[in-house]
Amino acid sequence: MITTLFLLAMMVGASNSQLSATYYAKTCPNVSSIVRSVLQQAEQNDIWIFPKLVRLHFHDCFVHGCDASLLLNGTDSEKTATPNLSTDGYAVIDDIKTALEKACPRVVSCADILALAAQISVSLGGGPTWKVPLGRRDSRTAHREGTGTIPTGHESLANIATLFKSMGLDSSDLVALSGVHTFGRARCAAFMDRLYNFNNVSGKIDPTLNGTYAKTLGQLCPKGGDVTSLIDLDEQTSLTFDNKYFLNLQNRRGLLQTDQELFSTKGAETVAIVNRFASSQSQFFNSFAKAMIKMGNINPLTGTNGEIRLDCRKIN
Repeated sequence: MITTLFLLAMMVGASNSQLSATYYAKTCPNVSSIVRSVLQQAEQNDIWIFPKLVRLHFHDCFVHGCDASLLLNGTDSEKTATPNLSTDGYAVIDDIKTALEKACPRVVSCADILALAAQISVSLGGGPTWKVPLGRRDSRTAHREGTGTIPTGHESLANIATLFKSMGLDSSDLVALSGVHTFGRARCAAFMDRLYNFNNVSGKIDPTLNGTYAKTLGQLCPKGGDVTSLIDLDEQTSLTFDNKYFLNLQNRRGLLQTDQELFSTKGAETVAIVNRFASSQSQFFNSFAKAMIKMGNINPLTGTNGEIRLDCRKIN
């Protein structure tokens, strides 16, 4: 898998010089306002839609680049692979596509919709705003075999850092992008091993987990209970994009193992970054915006590569 990742890293940036924040200035000048309008309406029906849509952009970009391959239906689809079974928000992407096809037929790609939806979701959730480089095109194939590159929440910091580095993302990007867990929820299955079976030792609790928090989580996710139950990633402000996530890590109240290890791994360079973001929300916001642009530049299809799908769920 790592070999595949490093080949991908070599492709990162190869085409992204063709992306531009003004790509649709003449062909679909109202693209951002149309996306924003659909998202504001969607939130009325689902208060969790913003973190769901940001997650779709992550899971798309981490498999063969930001090409909307995640959205394709079919027996070999990425969305039915194990790392994506808990993803959601696809219907809202369809709604955005429908609205854009009415305003600007055959112009805006599904890959760009994912990137714009992520940025606007973060902004509407209280987070930073940034100009999204646009001009991606959509893949004609899914890459189910590549979904092993999506972090599960159980990896060690060393493995996560290697994965991000292979994508052209450094330690600052890793910590900033992990901060997306300042809003949204996770299934009990994503962290129950920390409560009952840490490192495959029966009855062992993750020693980096705050004892009081562990008891609270045990009540929410009892042993033998429903592993699909959803728990707030940030117990304080789970619907707001802020820097509370990093304060949680300092207090050993990170929900996922991969989150807590950013702070609890002795000697790791990520510790100082967590402390910096915990003390300065503006530094976190600035770093997050830069990291999202870098992630959005992973191996995009541009020029005559790929296509502009008319329906995000299937090729033309």
